[in-house]
Amino acid sequence: MASKQKPIAEIKDGAVYVLQAGTPIYVKTADICSIIGKSNQWVGQLTSQGTLNKQNTPCGSLYNLSDNIRDYITMIEERTDEKDGESANIERDRRKYEAKLKKAKAQIATLEASERTGQMHRSTDVADMTADLVFAVRGALLALPGRLAVAVVNAKDAADTAEIIRSEVYKVMEELSQYKYDPAKYEERVRERIKSEALASTTDDQE
Repeated sequence: MASKQKPIAEIKDGAVYVLQAGTPIYVKTADICSIIGKSNQWVGQLTSQGTLNKQNTPCGSLYNLSDNIRDYITMIEERTDEKDGESANIERDRRKYEAKLKKAKAQIATLEASERTGQMHRSTDVADMTADLVFAVRGALLALPGRLAVAVVNAKDAADTAEIIRSEVYKVMEELSQYKYDPAKYEERVRERIKSEALASTTDDQE
């Protein structure tokens, strides 16, 4: 008497129990949706992309369960690897930009220190100090007529007049030659400007 062959699967209490390992199992779209927890549209999109695949069977076009679940897991792993790679790139860029920012801050600190000690001057401060010199020259030249008026009137002749004017011009040049760069005055100017900038920044933050 022939022995009874073990069934491939058994249906019990509304569940299917596969009794022979490796047995191909074909399921419908709804079953794939239930297994991976995605919508019918999502499964349909993966199928159109070729990630999931249906096969023609005697019972219609169905999914091979093991093959498609394996392919779906592979897709998830690849996407995870891509995200990890993107995260690594973002982290690398962040570190690079932080290094640049630290370098820029260090350079700014060095420049500010040089400015405070008078080793470096801002163009605006140089322009202001140049303007001071120009005003000093202007003041000296405007004072010449008053200084020369009486002497020129009492001059004996043109030669005497020329000598008087020349002498006064030399005096003005001598006075201007005493105009020198004053580090203390520059530092005071820098402190006042920094104070004004800080006050302006505080006002902007409060608006």
